[in-house]
Amino acid sequence: MPSAVVSSQGAVAVLRFGRFAAMGTVAALILIAGVWASWGTAHHVMLTKGRESGTIEVTRCGAHTCRGPYTPISSGSQPRRSVVIEKNVAVREGQTYTVVVKPGSEDVVRSGPAGVLYAWVPLGGALLLASVVVAGGLRRTRVAWVMAGSGIALLTAAFVTV
Repeated sequence: MPSAVVSSQGAVAVLRFGRFAAMGTVAALILIAGVWASWGTAHHVMLTKGRESGTIEVTRCGAHTCRGPYTPISSGSQPRRSVVIEKNVAVREGQTYTVVVKPGSEDVVRSGPAGVLYAWVPLGGALLLASVVVAGGLRRTRVAWVMAGSGIALLTAAFVTV
């Protein structure tokens, strides 16, 4: 076998490994970013032991936040005249929501199934985006379909429950 053919096969193998390493790194970074973005809210909602929980009745909304009185449910929690919740498509004026108070602040986040699913929405988007990288860059279509299906399921569940 001529040496040019052997070196050409070696170069192809190196390029294939380089593509695999680069696309694997990109997919991993996308997923890590999705978890990181979700965890900022999710840990308040999922790890509720020792946290104050109650309800907020939304009385007024601004451009980015809504306010309302806080009524405690958990023992040791104190009622508050006004707490702040992020304004999004799931928060409407006049509605009452179960919430968890972020420690050391007057900010609250939704709790229960709707709060958990809404907190993990960034991960659902990251799964969708990473599935494209896995399918195109890594040529792993079955894994990509599973990732995309998981992302769609998470986003759909969040949309339905919120």
